[in-house]
Amino acid sequence: MKGNVSVAVAPQGITLPGSKLLWFSLAMVVVGVGAAVYAQVVGHHQAFANTRQMPWGMLIGVYAYFAIISTGLCILAVFSHVFGGNQMSPLANRMVWLSIIMLFGAFTVIGLEIENPWRMPLGVMLHPNVTSNIWWMGTLYGMAVGVMLLELYLILTGKFKLAIILGVVGAVAEALANSNLGSVFASLNSRPFWYGSQLPIFFLACAVLSGAAAVVMFTHYSYLLQKREMPAATFRALQTAGKIMVLMTFLITLATAWKFANAYCGTDEMIMAANSLVTGPLATSFWVFELAIGLLLPCAILVLSRLNSIQAISLAALMVLVGQFFSRYNLVVAGQIVPSDYGLVGVPQYLAYSPSAAEYLLVVAGLGVVALGFVIGERFMDRTFTQHQEH
Repeated sequence: MKGNVSVAVAPQGITLPGSKLLWFSLAMVVVGVGAAVYAQVVGHHQAFANTRQMPWGMLIGVYAYFAIISTGLCILAVFSHVFGGNQMSPLANRMVWLSIIMLFGAFTVIGLEIENPWRMPLGVMLHPNVTSNIWWMGTLYGMAVGVMLLELYLILTGKFKLAIILGVVGAVAEALANSNLGSVFASLNSRPFWYGSQLPIFFLACAVLSGAAAVVMFTHYSYLLQKREMPAATFRALQTAGKIMVLMTFLITLATAWKFANAYCGTDEMIMAANSLVTGPLATSFWVFELAIGLLLPCAILVLSRLNSIQAISLAALMVLVGQFFSRYNLVVAGQIVPSDYGLVGVPQYLAYSPSAAEYLLVVAGLGVVALGFVIGERFMDRTFTQHQEH
């Protein structure tokens, strides 16, 4: 078997490179929080590139990116726990923790992005609006992270049956929150490129793809960081995740093609939005990063390697996650890039948007939170991740 896979050895504990990663992750968080403080001082309208015509920027896409990955990890984890004995079960406990830290990364980005972050939790609890997709999204994701934290505690204390029940509750909450996230875009009939019933299901498909890619990448990096050889059972689990990635890259590529076919049969605004991705200002981001790097090349690498190389599977997973990042960015920008008063004299064909330095630094903060959570998990829950129990 290729990929340096052999019999497992006893956990060694986190190594010096892991300690360096811990401090580097903390620095990323500090830098990002500093950018958020700067935005509060000078005003978000000065620090961020959002405008009245384009109110949602890159940070909304990044929030969706982390939240969607979390949903995929949670769904795959509960399937692995409930149907014990399947090949992905050695990854289940790690997926629970990764799902939690991905949500923390999402909350960090959206919390630092909004102008009055303290109003968000207070508004959810004190002024519930059950007709709002955004309210349901925040409530369900908040409930999901609480349930998963309790599930993780039960896993750590050996109470697996109750942990499985809570895992199912958390997965249902995450799936509903994810579909609500899609509906936040899909219910805006003033944005024809988003409007419709496809996005909630598309987001769930992206969640499964992203979750499989995330567990592959972080599991491989864990064994590299700890300088250990990977057990055969873990490698087989990653091969199964690789099979999921092959299937989902095909399905999402097909869904993307149909999205453009539908757009080109729609209104002028839908056609212009689609053109912004195909030949317009977002063309490089779409063709190179979202489609080639994020879908086509990973699928080709997985198929050509026949899932026999951990390096190939991990590379494909990294490419998928990069592509999904650009997919969320493209979706947010393309849906707003066509001016509402297009066609009038003096109105440009497309609105200009380029993320500011402060926005990039908030992305750094979110990545830092995820990296910090990864290192903490490797340091304190390594045995839970590497020793699989039959539930």
